Amino acid sequence: MMRSSTVEKPREEEVLRRVSFLEETWKSLRKNRMAMLGLVIIALVVLSSIFAGVIAPYGVDDQNLKEKFLSPSFQHLFGTDNYGRDIFSRILYGGRISVVIGVLSAILSAIFGALLGSLAGYYGGKTDNIVMRCVDVVMAIPSMLLSIAIVAALGNTVQNVIIAVAIGAAPSCARVVRASILSIKDQEFVEAAHSIGGSNYRIILHHILPNCMAPLIVNTTMSVANAILCAASLSFVGLGVQPPSPEWGAMLSAARPFIREHWFVVIFPGLAIMVTIFGLNLLGDGLRDALDPRLKK
Repeated sequence: MMRSSTVEKPREEEVLRRVSFLEETWKSLRKNRMAMLGLVIIALVVLSSIFAGVIAPYGVDDQNLKEKFLSPSFQHLFGTDNYGRDIFSRILYGGRISVVIGVLSAILSAIFGALLGSLAGYYGGKTDNIVMRCVDVVMAIPSMLLSIAIVAALGNTVQNVIIAVAIGAAPSCARVVRASILSIKDQEFVEAAHSIGGSNYRIILHHILPNCMAPLIVNTTMSVANAILCAASLSFVGLGVQPPSPEWGAMLSAARPFIREHWFVVIFPGLAIMVTIFGLNLLGDGLRDALDPRLKK
């Protein structure tokens, strides 16, 4: 009985410590008005994408050639395109594709980058040199050019776009994790874990990586914005999500020939991309300030 109570006590203390950390982070984030603005924007984008079927006044592919290129009005808030499709409805449905690509790409890049950064930072020596030189080679290639090459080789599908964007974003994540581990691995709690016989796998997973979560979370938040922009760019040049899917970059590409006569066909998909990335950048900056103890007042 005494042994079980002593085991449960550290677990309870760890849970309380995590809860207090989350509460403190939320309080710091709540004080930052720009970060809260970014959080509201992202919440609106995500909710409108999830409930697009309820909010959208028209179907995503409902066509009416008699109503093509209608200017914004109460009937069509953002106007209609060259096929008479409601632009507002298509932007709502397109948010699903853009948000999914952005989030999944950022998560994949964070996992892969954290793995590479952990190996390089923890083991050091030849392992560090080999891993980081490979990362440098990938970083030497512009991320957009690398994504184009990967998608052109694998094919124009949503899954391949996610893979391409994730590969392009992984090196920066690996560098962030490696830098954090180099500053952590010589501290006392890591030496204590070594002294009680902890394996390298357990030390990295349970002791080092949890202490690298703050910069990793900030980097991942920024990666979502970059992933959405990169996916939209791929679709714009014809190598991403293909029509008639209502992806924001594909909508911009399809509307390009009509920009002189019908401005609204281009403006609103572009605004959707701009506002989403603006909200993610504000939220990322706020998370950086809230999670970095050196920036707390």
